[in-house]
Amino acid sequence: MTVHFIGAGPGAPDLLTLRARDRIAAAPVCLYAGSLVPAEILGHCPAGARLVDTAPLSLDAIIAEMRAADAAGLDVARLHSGDLSIWSAMGEQLRRLRALGIAYTVTPGVPAFAAAAAALEAELTLPGRAQSLVLTRTPGRASAMADNERLAAFAATGATLAIHLSIHALEALVAELVPLRGADCPAAIVWRASWPDEQLVRAPLGELVAAAAGRDRPERTALILVGTVLAPGDFDESRLYAADYPRRFRHAAGPR
Repeated sequence: MTVHFIGAGPGAPDLLTLRARDRIAAAPVCLYAGSLVPAEILGHCPAGARLVDTAPLSLDAIIAEMRAADAAGLDVARLHSGDLSIWSAMGEQLRRLRALGIAYTVTPGVPAFAAAAAALEAELTLPGRAQSLVLTRTPGRASAMADNERLAAFAATGATLAIHLSIHALEALVAELVPLRGADCPAAIVWRASWPDEQLVRAPLGELVAAAAGRDRPERTALILVGTVLAPGDFDESRLYAADYPRRFRHAAGPR
């Protein structure tokens, strides 16, 4: 028996990886985050599978479901939205499973920031603009932030910021960033990236709160992006494809 932790992607059912699809299809038990994983993805579960929405469950209750499946010799597909490597609460589940001697695997998924960038048709690391991307959030009830992980410190680097789980604190976030990035810094909000009701707002940082106000939009599931890479216009071209740039498979003078 194995618990397969699976990144179910940002929302669109066709952004599920092939490995994820196959592991879901082979597991007679599926534990999923009902508020974030679309029903279409559960359609890959085998007929008669036990489907458990973990949204109302505690960690102890989730582990109890896994232990019961283990006792019955049944594989489990444990679905989380986006990718498992950030803010998934997977780590605490793995720690429990290791202590219990229950086998597990981890299958990555398309992360929300990638889906948001695609919706904006944006590359988040443009030459001459920014070559780093910071994935961060503001403090919340579920998880505090370390003292050295302040948003202001990240903003001061000039890197592109992808701020998760923070739409509820938009006004405070903008007030903190404007002195560091300037009111004219390009910014955007993507609600429910890749879902049918996806919504986008683009605005200078100083106007972002006003641009987002009064819209008929989802309240919580949103990603805030800030950085010069979001602005149209000139930027340096990468040397990667320059004619005079030698690479292993291409000589500087051109193809042989």
